[in-house]
Amino acid sequence: MIRLSVIVPAFNEARFLGRTLAQLQAALASQADRLTDVELIVCDNNSTDQTAEVARQGGATVVFEPHNQIGRARNRGAQDATGDWLLFVDADTHVPAETFGDMLDHIETDRYVAGGCAVRLDGGLWYGRLIGWLAVQLFRWMKMAGGSFVFCRADAFRAIGGFDLEIYAGEEVFLSRALKRWGRPRGLRFAFLTRHAVVTSARKLDRAGIAGFLRILLRAIFRPYSTIRSREHLGFFYDPKR
Repeated sequence: MIRLSVIVPAFNEARFLGRTLAQLQAALASQADRLTDVELIVCDNNSTDQTAEVARQGGATVVFEPHNQIGRARNRGAQDATGDWLLFVDADTHVPAETFGDMLDHIETDRYVAGGCAVRLDGGLWYGRLIGWLAVQLFRWMKMAGGSFVFCRADAFRAIGGFDLEIYAGEEVFLSRALKRWGRPRGLRFAFLTRHAVVTSARKLDRAGIAGFLRILLRAIFRPYSTIRSREHLGFFYDPKR
């Protein structure tokens, strides 16, 4: 039996969060016979809308992080988590019950330190779907988790210090690398689930437009560290209009 803490970082996510929490609750209920204890934690990352209220209505425990940074919000949620395993899910992501089942199959083997999952965009323009598909192929090849769905052992997460607080985007890649380093001498692997993708919103790509996305991408290619360490250069992720 598995003790699981599900952590959802949320910045101005009142529009999407209710549906996400309802789907999470349904997926968790479908696997109840494999879970000895479950908690659902939403970190309100200094929202200006009704995010916290929607979270409470959805049955989640709400914690607050005033600094607007997704890695910091995830760490704040994990701070209060009591599960042996942590699952980080984005507030606009739908996790099918089958994906939960695949994750628990891996956890129950005691051979994995962490894992990620294939991600599919919910609608969106053609270039967004193409970018999403390419990202999945890259993450699968590198055995890295995308931010929409990351699971890991709680002891490993705490041992490596959680998400890097110097980074405002791509923090899940650095987390994946650190978790793999922690797990390797212990004979633990990193999983990448492909049978049942999670579905996440394409709204950020649609809002940025292809020109806006390419500007951020080119800056990230030529000035990677200064880009991911600056929230001002990542309006794509931190636009308060959701």
